[in-house]
Amino acid sequence: MDKRKLGQGLEVTALSLGAMGYGKSRDIPDRPEMIALLRKAVDLGMDFFDTAEIYGPWTNEEMVGEAFRGMRDKVKIATKFGWDINQKTGEHRGGVNSKPAQIRSAVEGSLKRLDTDYIDLYYQHRVDPDVPMEEVAGVVKDLIQQGKVRFFGLSEAGAKSIRRAHAVQPVAALQSEYSLWTREPEDEIIPTLEELGIGMVPFSPLGKGFLTGVIDAGTKFSDADMRRSVPRFAPEARNTNQRLVDLLRQVGDRHAATPAQVALAWLLTRKLWIVPLFGTRKLERFEENIGALAVHLTDADVRELNESRATMPVQGNRYPEEHMRRVGL
Repeated sequence: MDKRKLGQGLEVTALSLGAMGYGKSRDIPDRPEMIALLRKAVDLGMDFFDTAEIYGPWTNEEMVGEAFRGMRDKVKIATKFGWDINQKTGEHRGGVNSKPAQIRSAVEGSLKRLDTDYIDLYYQHRVDPDVPMEEVAGVVKDLIQQGKVRFFGLSEAGAKSIRRAHAVQPVAALQSEYSLWTREPEDEIIPTLEELGIGMVPFSPLGKGFLTGVIDAGTKFSDADMRRSVPRFAPEARNTNQRLVDLLRQVGDRHAATPAQVALAWLLTRKLWIVPLFGTRKLERFEENIGALAVHLTDADVRELNESRATMPVQGNRYPEEHMRRVGL
């Protein structure tokens, strides 16, 4: 699989697999199948994988640690700190917590659960408005010097926070939502990353499934599906946003590609330091998504997709209002 460089020389495969969807609860019923899929991803050439202590909490990291036992030298693992988790019980107390003591405790737990001596990329999951970014970056800098962490990352941080953190400990990557239906990072975030030499790992590159073309206004979500509360997934919004999926299909027809492959291929054209992070529970979807690497969009294709931001504005926020308040700080 093709490789790309994020910031600070961190080299990874051009696509990354996120394990969040493999289980965010204390119980992962199909854990053996998910472990098998993670291992198969390595066999198919991927080396960049993403988890977080909050997924469970803890069970997701434990699963990833088991999956990659015996092949640590073949993978690069990203995980995250920053939520207010009781480090003894695993209880999520709500809100964020990036106090130095919390970070130092969190990294020890993640190392143990991941069954590793080091974390390749350690993200602050959300900015903590009560802890200066300089302080957070200073703690991660210490962890890097101790060999427990190799690279520092931020997630959903705003430009000012990125600059403040980067001045203390150079940031390798920002993980934030970016796709054909979430274009806001183009306004300030991407220029900031380019200026500072920081890579980007866009999550939800397929719009939480919408850009795959399998969801329409009539799709019913289960009570446990977070998309039920997302304004962008309200039936009327889906009906409007279908225009973007129709465009993906039109472009895909020119290349014998699926809408998902076109959406990922478009992201790969944006910058050479962008590495899309997708999630899937099925091997056939994994193989479909990595097939995007073989889709070579023309300049005309890219221009048409670029212009969709103006010609097909997306209806609805990407998070409920209370979650939107936690991003871009």
